[in-house]
Amino acid sequence: MRFKKILKQIDKNGERYLLLPLYALIVSTVFMEVVRRSLLSYSSIWAEEIARYAFIYVAWIGASAAIKQRAHIRIDVILNLCSPKFRALLYIFGDVVTLILAVIAIYMSMEPVLNSIHFGSVTHGLRISHAWFLAAVPIGFAMMVFRILQSMKRDWNDLRAGRPVFEGSKLFD
Repeated sequence: MRFKKILKQIDKNGERYLLLPLYALIVSTVFMEVVRRSLLSYSSIWAEEIARYAFIYVAWIGASAAIKQRAHIRIDVILNLCSPKFRALLYIFGDVVTLILAVIAIYMSMEPVLNSIHFGSVTHGLRISHAWFLAAVPIGFAMMVFRILQSMKRDWNDLRAGRPVFEGSKLFD
């Protein structure tokens, strides 16, 4: 019972749990480097890498969160002219196309990761395997695939039940 509760919490807030420490890492590292450069006239090579690679992970995890909330940029004018049933079908169609592209992207993004592991490439400042950072792309797309499948299931259930589909929250009305 407790395990299901934990899984439900991860499903609800998983991206937030990952994004918050990464944002904090970026902000603290950049702040520390600004202070070091201004006051001590010294900078480190590793700080820029940490901030850059953390930002890459933030972007991919954020894409997954945007799919979950249906917050990606879209043109609503056409959708508003459609019936609720046709709108649901358009959302499902868009999810299918996105799913296909995401699966292709996972496949294609694995080659650089595997090459990095095979040749043992490391980052210049941190001196750790470059594969950890290249893996952000397939990990991000895998998270997106999971959220797309959830979205498709939700939309299909809403369509079958005659309910309006989840349209996400709007930034501007």
